[in-house]
Amino acid sequence: MPLNPADLPSLGSAPTASEIIVKHIREAIVSGAFDEGEFIRQDDVAKLFDVSKIPVREALKRLEAEGLVEFHRNRGAVVASISEPEIAQIFEVRAILESTALKLSVPKMTPNTLKRAKEYCDAFAQETNVARWSELNWQFHSCLYEDADRPFLLNLIRSVNDRIERYLRIQLTLCGGTGPDEREHRQILAACKKGDANKAAEILQQHITKTCESLLMNLRK
Repeated sequence: MPLNPADLPSLGSAPTASEIIVKHIREAIVSGAFDEGEFIRQDDVAKLFDVSKIPVREALKRLEAEGLVEFHRNRGAVVASISEPEIAQIFEVRAILESTALKLSVPKMTPNTLKRAKEYCDAFAQETNVARWSELNWQFHSCLYEDADRPFLLNLIRSVNDRIERYLRIQLTLCGGTGPDEREHRQILAACKKGDANKAAEILQQHITKTCESLLMNLRK
């Protein structure tokens, strides 16, 4: 073989066209750039990324599996809408998954993890840019689950959070600040530092439940 493997890039690790498209459409949906029920026109997306419609359709199918997109017969793909009962159920699943991950993580939690979590917590409290609140909130929470060493569980938690990300951003904005969330974050972190997995998981479940209740109340206004 005349080609030297050392001189060649690893195409196996490079993201495919559909993966790149998934990433950008997902962010547009969770950020609210796409409204619920809005059509995602495959021709327009293909033209934007300068690709055929095949990777676009692959991307939309993946987003459909994540619950972010729905296919309507003879109409194409639209941004999925979520009813109040569905929001409540998603938060319920989130509470179960995240409290389980935290229980598994606390006994193995390293000083570096606790340090990073505190940094995210501090940044969340000091951030004035509404657009950054949701990102920092996720960084704090996910950081605490990493030492569980359950990548499949963490990916599942990320997927569940993606489904309600736009609602979490709405919630933080409507509340007008990060105060209540910050206090509860610090309580969770304190329990983690003490190595009390059950207490940390209990506070986390209450935190997620209260967030859901507050969100649903604001959506009804």
